Amino acid sequence: SGAVIDVNNTFNSSSTRSFARFYRRGVLVGRIEGNDTTTTYVTSSDYRLKENVVELTGATDRLKQLDPKRFNFIADADKTVDGFLAHEVQSVVPEAITGTHNEVETWEEEDDLPDGVSLGDNKLDENGNTIPKYQGIDQSKLVPLLTAALQEALTKIDSLEARLDLIEGVPS
Repeated sequence: SGAVIDVNNTFNSSSTRSFARFYRRGVLVGRIEGNDTTTTYVTSSDYRLKENVVELTGATDRLKQLDPKRFNFIADADKTVDGFLAHEVQSVVPEAITGTHNEVETWEEEDDLPDGVSLGDNKLDENGNTIPKYQGIDQSKLVPLLTAALQEALTKIDSLEARLDLIEGVPS
């Protein structure tokens, strides 16, 4: 069984409180907060932290490149879920993916190198197999693309409905 982090904040108020805050170079970049009924995962999004902001265009074409799948995880063979294969999403929404396709653990400078092992060599498990470094996906990073593609589709639908109304002589 895996480790469990139990955050049990007792406070005498129904107002929202932070359970964890994450900083990068002294700037708050995210937090986990909650109140009596909800938990919220917050990442930075304030306009004052951003530059070179442009409209997201061409979302429908990019969305069509995503290839959702149904699968089960090897460790949970009886549970089928919907999702993506990280390496397939990487070329469409790279910010949603962590890790490198087919990456394996290697010996690095901070490791205590065994005899006969060099920096950069693959680490091996007790059976002599390489040890995978699995890719991950933050599916929330897909939401802007999904939203923009839906907006593009709705604009196209509105335009087609207006044209159809003209053809059919329906007053607006």
